[in-house]
Amino acid sequence: MHTSQCVDFVKAKREKWLKFNKCQMTVMEAMELLNQLVDESDPDIDLPNIMHAFQTAERIREAYPDHDWFHLTGFIHDLGKVMALWGEPQWCVVGDTFPVGCAFGESIVYQSSTFGKNPDLHHPIYSTKNGMYQEHCGLENVFMSWGHDEYLYHVLKHNNTRLPEEALYMIRFHSFYPWHHGRDYMHLCSEKDTRMLPYVLEFNKFDLYSKSDDVPDVEALTPYYQSLIDKYLPGKVEW
Repeated sequence: MHTSQCVDFVKAKREKWLKFNKCQMTVMEAMELLNQLVDESDPDIDLPNIMHAFQTAERIREAYPDHDWFHLTGFIHDLGKVMALWGEPQWCVVGDTFPVGCAFGESIVYQSSTFGKNPDLHHPIYSTKNGMYQEHCGLENVFMSWGHDEYLYHVLKHNNTRLPEEALYMIRFHSFYPWHHGRDYMHLCSEKDTRMLPYVLEFNKFDLYSKSDDVPDVEALTPYYQSLIDKYLPGKVEW
């Protein structure tokens, strides 16, 4: 993964996937499709991803009963993994994310041993601290390594979701551990990013610690989450 995740690679993936011409299907249809996938990068669970979706959402619902947008965020946060069912290898769908186009953060997992062949490592611009960005430019202006977080974020924006900005940050950056746990890349953050960081951290408590082998009652829970889909991202979605 770290060898290939460079500026040119990310630009090519954005060009491929952000045409949103793969198909049109509802969120629940995408969820049913995701039921075929087991995340090879996740050592904590070997259930299909749809089960983790319900587990995460129900943990959030228990803690924040009045924040229905948060419930739906937990439910859909991994939907971008459908790329793996459409031919993308899992190494560029799952796993931790990080910016490309600037120096790789020290807290990236295996940072010292896995970037040796990355073409950006010795690039005269991309290898510098700020790289191709301005200091405090804001993460909305940064190219992230390609994965399910980035894809779903753009799908939601393209389809004019009614989810709030906090939800979009949770979805786009929930795998950006070098930022929200390692505190790397703070020099690229805007005031808005700093305000949003606590929401991402709060979300990750439920994403990380909701994983178990307990199987949710999907049939009983589906009507509630369908009502949230109808409220925040109704009808057919362009993928």
